[in-house]
Amino acid sequence: YGTNNEFGFDYLRDNMASSPKDLVQRKHHYAIVDEVDSVLIDDARTPLIISGPVPKGDDQLFEQYRPAIEHLYNLQKNLVTNLLAESRQLLGEGKNEEGGIKLYRSHKGLPKYKPLIKFLSEQGIKAQMQKTENIYMQDNNRRMPEITDDLYFVIDEKMNSVELTDKGHEALSKYFNEEGFFVLPDIGARIAEIEKEEITPEEKAQKRDAVINDYAVKAERVHTVIQLLKAYAMFEKDVEYVVMDNKVKIVDEQTGRILDGRRYSDGLHQAIEAKERVKVEAATQTFATITLQNYFRMYHKLAGMTGTAETEASEFWSIYKLDVVVIPTNRKVIRDDRQDLVYKTKREKYNAVIEEIVKLVEQGRPVLVGTTSVEISELLSRMLKLRGIKHNVLNAKQHQLEAQIVAEAGRSGQVTIATNMAGRGTDIKLTPEVKQAGGLAIIGTARHESRRVDRQLRGRAGRQGDPGSSQFFVSLEDDLMRLFGSGRIASMMDRMGLKEGEVIQAGLMTKAIERAQKKVEENNFGIRKRLLEYDDVMNSQREVIYTRRRHALYGERIEIDLNNIMYDFATTFVENHEGVEFDDFRIEMIREAAIQPSFDEAAYEKAKPRELIELIVADLQGAYTRRMKAIADMVRPVMERVYEDRKGQLDTNIYFPITDGHLGYNVPVNLQRCKDSDGEEIFKVFSKVVMFTTIDDAWREHLREMDDLRQSVQNATYEQKDPLLIYKLESFQLFSKMLNKVNADVLSTLNKAYIPVRENTAENVQRERQERAKVDVNKLQASRMQAAAQAGQAEKQKPMPVHVEKKAGRNDPCPCGSGKKYKNCHGKGL
Repeated sequence: YGTNNEFGFDYLRDNMASSPKDLVQRKHHYAIVDEVDSVLIDDARTPLIISGPVPKGDDQLFEQYRPAIEHLYNLQKNLVTNLLAESRQLLGEGKNEEGGIKLYRSHKGLPKYKPLIKFLSEQGIKAQMQKTENIYMQDNNRRMPEITDDLYFVIDEKMNSVELTDKGHEALSKYFNEEGFFVLPDIGARIAEIEKEEITPEEKAQKRDAVINDYAVKAERVHTVIQLLKAYAMFEKDVEYVVMDNKVKIVDEQTGRILDGRRYSDGLHQAIEAKERVKVEAATQTFATITLQNYFRMYHKLAGMTGTAETEASEFWSIYKLDVVVIPTNRKVIRDDRQDLVYKTKREKYNAVIEEIVKLVEQGRPVLVGTTSVEISELLSRMLKLRGIKHNVLNAKQHQLEAQIVAEAGRSGQVTIATNMAGRGTDIKLTPEVKQAGGLAIIGTARHESRRVDRQLRGRAGRQGDPGSSQFFVSLEDDLMRLFGSGRIASMMDRMGLKEGEVIQAGLMTKAIERAQKKVEENNFGIRKRLLEYDDVMNSQREVIYTRRRHALYGERIEIDLNNIMYDFATTFVENHEGVEFDDFRIEMIREAAIQPSFDEAAYEKAKPRELIELIVADLQGAYTRRMKAIADMVRPVMERVYEDRKGQLDTNIYFPITDGHLGYNVPVNLQRCKDSDGEEIFKVFSKVVMFTTIDDAWREHLREMDDLRQSVQNATYEQKDPLLIYKLESFQLFSKMLNKVNADVLSTLNKAYIPVRENTAENVQRERQERAKVDVNKLQASRMQAAAQAGQAEKQKPMPVHVEKKAGRNDPCPCGSGKKYKNCHGKGL
């Protein structure tokens, strides 16, 4: 198992397959994972999701609302610029309290604003802001509105969230000339008011529908606005993503590679596309999902290897029950790992990096420069060009050249700038001259959020006993230091009174930086743990659904599964209709399961619940048997001729069109099995198809509801309740409701099934040929059919119930509809 997660996606694809021959993954016996920390730790913060199109997926509001959000973002930017200027003036005049408030307000408004970051690196400024922050965060942020009410929106970088303020709502309402344009109505209170009104039930229903529709429209608006705000305020081009070929592509923060085919979920990717003015792709919905933790916990045995797992030993044990064993190196490591060099500003740091590169090149040593983003790698590249130093750049935009670039990185005087070097898969070979000069020199331009990624960069040098060195350059403006660095670091540098370009190199500072990294690692572990807790709820449901679907796919125990469905349906039906009149009971049975009860009112009145369940199951079984026999009887005359015409060629599939009057199915049945079962195989295969297509439709809808539920339960924190507990209770009810619907839909479809017949005219024969040419010989397809209109003419029509596979000639067009010759398509190799 490599680091591309394809095995996890294969598992999800297998659980969307429509035929056993489409399955690709074996049972989960034993997994050995390469770069195990990257896969099981770093990637585990994001679940694996396969998504697909939704109806009206192009009907989105991102481009429509982009100008409004751009306007709002610019208002905030202007406000923060003014606040920063006022803060600088007040602090310069010694008015620290007022200046600190304006400084902290600008930080809450745009924490990534570069002039703000630069100002915070000046002596005493960050300490003053932290002092102000402590005052307003007391008593569970009780006084925080005093800071945030003057802003249009508030950003929390650590929680990766954006929230509109009342001032922001007013600005947007003014922009669109509509009061409360982005304010969600209190739907509960509005409906309660409607119920009290003295109007007819029909008018109440209309008003309720209007309130619900208004809420849905405004909820979509709010969601679009928040995602656009995130795109503008929190996602930077050439850092979190790049724009290539007029498309937004995500950059993996761990490896620096482009994640081709991956998209941010929940509309965020579309928001970034709107921001960058590229084509906004259609909305999608989740078809299948699983976390990496739950995928790998399916394996009976799990193991892996990496050079940097030691720091995550506790998480490996708590999540996966895996021990971390450190294997000694083959040869002693003689690499010189130097203490970090800490500067006040990024500008000073990058100038120092360039000077160090020039010095190392003059010594004849190769240099590998590690950066945390595409943007920084290109900045350093421009700076090196100005100094006339030849170099290679390896980032998400040149990732296809990585093996060649890394292989050349050990030559004398060679400079290579690369984003995070995890798992590059190519050793850097050193010549004897390079070893004599001191080996490969590693320069880190910033500390990464994770200590492991820093170790991976360091580990590119000093392999197999080679000489080498590693040195990290850090500034107080780096994201890690800005977000998680303690106030002690800033205050220490203030006390030392560093001047322009001066640097600190001390073990104390290096330890303080590592403590900041530990804070981030703990924060990320919390995110992964919370994700797993939510997915554990989903996992138990996933196991039930996927097991049931796999049984339906193979169809080997179709009778058992159908019997279970009948008993589950009957039990739920009796519980839900306890004590109702017999006429109502009978009508509901016809409506939900499409069968009329065989027992009368007297039997209904005296039957106990358990007996009533048995009566309903007997009726369902009887209806199933009759329907199977009716379809077999209908096709038997035609099939006798087919058996005669296809002697010696019975091991092929034959397609039967079956419909319930609403949906139509082309059902492939093995000719030999059809003959052996006297036609009963047709309805068995149809039952199998109905079961897994019904499960698929219901599961997709359930996943959408679960996504909505997870978002909505987060509001429980305002009521001092645990969102996870509410999620568990509500999701169980949703799942039970979904299973009941699946049972009812399967039985209803089976009990309405029939083979449509059409008149054997020249026009219909031609249409049959065209339809047959479009049939995908590899996949089952369900298609909409106008069965109700055809059923009215059934008595005067001759039966034509069967699509028979015709043997295609080698040079004939392939029946799959690809346009290729049969010998070059599905007939290849025959």
